[in-house]
Amino acid sequence: MLGLIKSIFGRRDLLTILIGRNLKIRYKSSTLGFFWSLLTPVFLITVYAIFAGIMKWNTGRKDFLEFLVVGVVVWQFLSVCLNDALHTITGHSNLIKKTAFPRSILPLAMVLANLVNFLLTTVVLVLFLAVTHSAFGNLLILPVVILTQSALCLGLGLLISCCNVFFRDTEHIMGVATLAWFFLSPVFYSVQYQLERIPAELAWVAFLNPMTGILCSYRGILMSDPYPGLVSVGISFSVCWIVLLAGVGVFQLVESRFADEL
Repeated sequence: MLGLIKSIFGRRDLLTILIGRNLKIRYKSSTLGFFWSLLTPVFLITVYAIFAGIMKWNTGRKDFLEFLVVGVVVWQFLSVCLNDALHTITGHSNLIKKTAFPRSILPLAMVLANLVNFLLTTVVLVLFLAVTHSAFGNLLILPVVILTQSALCLGLGLLISCCNVFFRDTEHIMGVATLAWFFLSPVFYSVQYQLERIPAELAWVAFLNPMTGILCSYRGILMSDPYPGLVSVGISFSVCWIVLLAGVGVFQLVESRFADEL
């Protein structure tokens, strides 16, 4: 792991170039360009405000719109990373075949570029919550949660990018898997709703889904929602970092075969 970090640091110039390239590609040929990073969450909030009003679906919460928007924004960071990971390696076949560099820079650059967009979205989200008079929790913990979610995104990005090199059906499987994961995660419903439907002694199982603890943490910080417990959240956070270690291990094991497969 330390050797990998050193090699990536040694090619930080390439990493910076790739991050910039990923950011530019997302808004290539658009008139407003990078401003879409700020406008998209504004439109997202507007759409969900209309949706929540029409459906009259507030689950008994006065702050359901804020609750829903936080969940969707956080989920989108993961979802975009999963989708982009599919082509992180296969989309750079010429670079991989002709240039010697740590291949893990490609998924890392993808996640960091999406992280930049997510941070900009978070700024808009915080302003929205401030305007709607939401009570904030301990914002000092927010960087830890963002770092942990980024670790999950990178770990999954490494695994998915590998799989798509050797198994091109990965793209089709990912669509179904991501949709199932979305509904299994407390994005538009509270974790309490989920916990009420399983035996109390098995409540920890729900937090094996890393997004359960992550969503609870964001809502606890941004909305002062009650935490389900540090142990429960700790389970989700541990899974995030385990996924990262697994992703790094698998990626290093198979990256030497990328050029042959591509």
